[in-house]
Amino acid sequence: MSTPVISAREADVLALLGEHLSNAEIAARLFISVRTVESHVSSLLRKLEVPDRRALSRHAGEATRAEQARPAPALPAPLTAFVGRTRERGELAAAVTARRLVTAVGLGGVGKTRLALAVAADAAGDFADGVCFVDLVPVTDPGRVGAAVAAAMGVGEQPGRGIDDALVAALADRQALLVLDNCEQVRDGVAPFLERLLVACPGIRVLATSRARLMVPFEWVFPVPPLSRVGGGASEAAALFLERAAAVGRAPAPAERDRIAELCERLDGMALAIELAAARWSTLGLDGLAAGLGDQLRILAGGPRADGRHRSVRAVLDWSHDLLEPQDRALLRRVSAFVAPFTAEAAADVAGFAPLETAAVADGLGRLAEQSLLAVTPSDTGTRYQALETLRQYGTERLTDAGELDDVRSRHLAWCLAGAAGLQEGGGSDWRARFDAVAEDLRAALTWSAGRPEQRADACRLALSLAEPAFTRNLLGEAQQRYEQAASLTAGVDAAAALRQAAGVAGCRRLGDDMYRLHRAAAEAARRAGDAAGAARDLAAAATAAYRFSSTFAGRVPPADEVTGLLAAARELTGDDDPAVEAALALAEAAVVADAFGAVQGAPDNTAPDTVACAERAVELARRAGDPVARSAALDALSGAQSWAGESFAAAAAARARIDILTSAPSAPARTHELIDALAMAAATAVGTGELSAARRWGSRLADRPQLAEVGDHATSWLLVADALAGHTDAVLTSSVRFLDAWEQAGRQRSFSLGPAAASVAMIHGLRGDHEARATWLTITDRTGSEEDHRHGHGAVFDTMVLLHHGDADAALERVAPEPEQVWKWVCWVWLHWYTALRAEAAVLAGHPDARDRVAAARAVVAGNPVATALVDRAEALLSGDLPRLLAAASAFEAADCRYQWSRTLLLAGGEHAATGASALADLGLAPMAARSPHHWRP
Repeated sequence: MSTPVISAREADVLALLGEHLSNAEIAARLFISVRTVESHVSSLLRKLEVPDRRALSRHAGEATRAEQARPAPALPAPLTAFVGRTRERGELAAAVTARRLVTAVGLGGVGKTRLALAVAADAAGDFADGVCFVDLVPVTDPGRVGAAVAAAMGVGEQPGRGIDDALVAALADRQALLVLDNCEQVRDGVAPFLERLLVACPGIRVLATSRARLMVPFEWVFPVPPLSRVGGGASEAAALFLERAAAVGRAPAPAERDRIAELCERLDGMALAIELAAARWSTLGLDGLAAGLGDQLRILAGGPRADGRHRSVRAVLDWSHDLLEPQDRALLRRVSAFVAPFTAEAAADVAGFAPLETAAVADGLGRLAEQSLLAVTPSDTGTRYQALETLRQYGTERLTDAGELDDVRSRHLAWCLAGAAGLQEGGGSDWRARFDAVAEDLRAALTWSAGRPEQRADACRLALSLAEPAFTRNLLGEAQQRYEQAASLTAGVDAAAALRQAAGVAGCRRLGDDMYRLHRAAAEAARRAGDAAGAARDLAAAATAAYRFSSTFAGRVPPADEVTGLLAAARELTGDDDPAVEAALALAEAAVVADAFGAVQGAPDNTAPDTVACAERAVELARRAGDPVARSAALDALSGAQSWAGESFAAAAAARARIDILTSAPSAPARTHELIDALAMAAATAVGTGELSAARRWGSRLADRPQLAEVGDHATSWLLVADALAGHTDAVLTSSVRFLDAWEQAGRQRSFSLGPAAASVAMIHGLRGDHEARATWLTITDRTGSEEDHRHGHGAVFDTMVLLHHGDADAALERVAPEPEQVWKWVCWVWLHWYTALRAEAAVLAGHPDARDRVAAARAVVAGNPVATALVDRAEALLSGDLPRLLAAASAFEAADCRYQWSRTLLLAGGEHAATGASALADLGLAPMAARSPHHWRP
């Protein structure tokens, strides 16, 4: 059986029920109304399937006990015991408790990670949201520190914002300890990331490990010293050697402890060096260890970059390396090119060249693993190997010494290119796992090759190979970054093509600014390459984006003269007849000149017929060009123009035609962006034509788009509206929680679709009689959408429904007082039919002298809309006292899946029908309607 989904507010109510508080006490504690508490209690009874309030209190107590018994947050499980460091463990734990950022600093191999893990485990209970461990070893790009933390914490990308923004929003109110391990290699990325994170997230504390301090002013540095050698054979260092030596088969005798202490002293107490030496104890003994280590320390002493401790670690690594056969030495240094765990086959591709035979690689990996120089990890795809970071860095230095660095990195690059090609060609249900397994290596190879002029072509190929699966993996921020990176590594038409792809990804992310910038950059790249047609298309696309997607610009919307300048430049570049260019120019003219999209910077004096004609021309030219994405965009312009003209059904048909066209089009970022937009427009226009079931169907498809999985406000906006108009109260209240959380995490953006969604939630609270919650959501409405749209468009519709429900017909009549022609730009798009029909009903119920004329006028406007027609039928039946016609209207509402209006109609009918209507309203969770004097129905 599935686990019931309990909202955050329901969880708060449940917890207070466990304290045996009354509804009034809970309302006061949570600053909500008693009616809202009652609603939450009813919902909890249903979801948890318990009979009464007492059972809810017991359930709350059980949940609390389960929470208290929850095990400590998961941390990487060490495979060996933690030895010693009693003083450091206590001091570091105290520092983590007192400071926001503590950096454990020490040389490689000193034991920073193990100490940090031990302290994190000790402190886990002090943080309500637990501990998160992030290993930064695989991260080669400083700009992806935030992405690595987000992946570890389960925070996904969100269209319209970067991954760092999404992470900060997700952690803003958490109380957690973040452990960042191995910060030194991406220190330039860690420092600014932490500065932003800690300012925005006051409940987050960070414990970092690094070879060097992060150099930020708020950092508290905790030097991690080598293991103590105080006490000789009873010291911490000797205890570590004894514990690890016993694990390999033979524990040292007590008489040997003093010599072990001497060995640990020569190793400067470095944990890694001690562990590597102890691993050889059973075969070499103390004499062999002392002899081998002594020679290497003397040879490698000194050097311009390293202090004594660094030389000690290097000595152990050199000694372990020199014990290998030449073929195994070559293999160890060559596999250091891999960042992520790798297979024997991959190692053969990269490392299998003279003096190492390809066939010998697998055996060599086994030998290295036996000597603890490689970790072995079983997986579904076979055994994988990985070198510890210290050994990887050591291997890289050895590659340089051997003169093999460029050769091995080039072979690794070729392996990455082949792997990326395999991802694109292989498909299959496991492609995501296969991509994740190689992604860090692809990124590392790209970082290396992008900085080498002779490798630019391969680097460009790799960037493109990374961009496509990253997009499909819903790593939209990285996909855009890689397309732009590919463009920077090439020139001409190829750069323009990559920039166009990046613009498509930016569209999916709701970054209108970036779409505009990238299309302009693509135009410049095409112009430099002599591709006048391509430049014209991109300039036209930039101009179109400025008007079509103006609501997604985070910053300044380009002024009209700037955009018209782009359109003029595109026209000047037009040469011979090119269908694609003509289609792009026609769409830009429909957007900029005719304002088919109703943009905020559009001219107010465009006539609807001219706008429709301009959009129809764009559709025809796009059809001739044969580009499905261009056809969809042109149909969007036509849909908008038809809406302005009051042709609601034609607008809905155009929106749906877009989906049919795009469904069979090749998958690409621009196509995906168009499909997301088409689904939103299909849902919106279905609301406008009263097809509520269709609106819910398109809205559900929109909410299920993976690119919108983390953006609940945009994903659920039109689904909320359709559910509210239908009277699906529970669905609205449930979805509104996701909507509000996502909107706040997204930085409280404004959008033409968010305002109606918030207003629809306010309406439901108004119909429920929860005026406090309604006031809260009306405030949210003011912040999510356009003030004019709320005043004259959707706000007028939703407010009128609430006022009529509560019997205030005069106020309802005042709310929709303007003629539709006076507020055409706000009502003619989605709200024309609703506004006109409700205006007629308000006139009837308020006894307006022109009520009959308004009913007649409304009937002509809404013809074909099942819900709006039923509203007009009901108004006329009330005006004429025609009970059969009123009941016929009720049946029409029921057939249109509009349960609220069906219930309301039965109540208006009175008599025996009123009881059924009242019961239905109660089932919907809505408040009783205001009492009305009995209507005298004519026989």
